[in-house]
Amino acid sequence: MRFEMMLPHQVRSAIAANWPVVLPLGVLEYHGEHLALGLDTLVVVKSLESIEAEIDMVILPPFPYGAASYAVEPPEGSGTLQVNAEKLVPFAKEVFHGLLRIGFRNIHVIIHHQTENFLAGMPTDLAFKFAGRQVIFEFLERQYGEGWWGKEAMADYYASQAQGADPFNWIKVHPLMTADMIRVFPFDHAGIGETSLLMALCPEGVDTGRLSSEKWYTRSASSASPELGAKGCKMIRDHLRQVLKPVT
Repeated sequence: MRFEMMLPHQVRSAIAANWPVVLPLGVLEYHGEHLALGLDTLVVVKSLESIEAEIDMVILPPFPYGAASYAVEPPEGSGTLQVNAEKLVPFAKEVFHGLLRIGFRNIHVIIHHQTENFLAGMPTDLAFKFAGRQVIFEFLERQYGEGWWGKEAMADYYASQAQGADPFNWIKVHPLMTADMIRVFPFDHAGIGETSLLMALCPEGVDTGRLSSEKWYTRSASSASPELGAKGCKMIRDHLRQVLKPVT
């Protein structure tokens, strides 16, 4: 269900059922001459759309203004739109705080940008991870006062944590593709992997007639295919089903 289309009674029902609330996160970045600038956001949105009918969830409007960086190409004429990660933190905090105030306690951010070393993190995902943790601490302290964790009511904290039920699970950030998936599917920038994914998920964002071998990172894209993309999409859907499964 799209958040912007929900009526208040539907919001209350989603809160009561603890539906996952999902924010597609990405960037606007040069991906060679043959791919759409919004690829990183598009693959998240389209992947969520592909399982929307089977999972009770709230999909927030996507946020594509992440820290793209100019590592691939300078912005002049390329279309890369860079937003400093330091600017993302206060924005993410406001969004997360607002969602908690509404009553949501099962918030997920899905990202597909610079996630090949997700545990170490990159500017965009780190900004949202940091914001999520900060907001939870602030929210709990505001609600329960200083020393909330040390009170008797939190005596089962570690047991709850083992079950995934502690407050720090209220906000989670996930890569679209896990390390296990990357080991069996080509993870790249504008090469065979990303080109195949976009062919399968959003073919109107691909123009193979403009594919060039001038850049090293796009050369493998000549071997891309919708069939390969479909294999990656299946793994992505299975991963999303797992992270968005109902929480009791």
